[in-house]
Amino acid sequence: MPVTETGELARRIVDTAVELAEQSSWEAVRLHQVAEALGIGLDDVHSRFREKDELIDAWFERADDAVLKLSDSGELAQLSPRERLFRLIMAWLDALESHRQVSRQMIQSRLEPGHLHIQIPALMRISRTVQWMREGARLEDAGVMRAVLETATTAIYLAAFVNWMGENTAGSPRTRRLLDGLLGQAEAIMQVCPSRAGKAGGKGIPRAL
Repeated sequence: MPVTETGELARRIVDTAVELAEQSSWEAVRLHQVAEALGIGLDDVHSRFREKDELIDAWFERADDAVLKLSDSGELAQLSPRERLFRLIMAWLDALESHRQVSRQMIQSRLEPGHLHIQIPALMRISRTVQWMREGARLEDAGVMRAVLETATTAIYLAAFVNWMGENTAGSPRTRRLLDGLLGQAEAIMQVCPSRAGKAGGKGIPRAL
């Protein structure tokens, strides 16, 4: 099967699993149900996803893709680093909004006790997502400062995500206010920190928040 068809089938598998979860719950979804709904064999599902949990990764990768798409669109070029991060984090959340409840259930399934084999990779996924957000915002801090600001960005992103999961209003206004406030606080703290003037790759390092 051509690569494009393989990718399309993988997308349909994820879409179908999410739709089935909307009818019951993510916990109740079984891969054989997905295969039956699509009229394919379990071997077709297995050739693209080794286990149900990999569908969660594929679902959240769509949010990562939304971040990269926005970053590449040119829409952020004239915005401040703080504004870029706000737009990118909200783009990530907005990509999941149509299935917020199922997304919440996916996260809850990964937090169940005894699932360390799932939770450790999930932590690595959070780190990758934040790194791509920072890349998308064109942040260029280096060394110790980069580690500090990655930690701060991660904390802000997670706070927004947790709030978003508990919100049911279209457009997530409460989450937007929280995120804007957290980024504003971080920016205020950075303004009173010692100067971070320097060079990175021959360019001045912009303030990250």
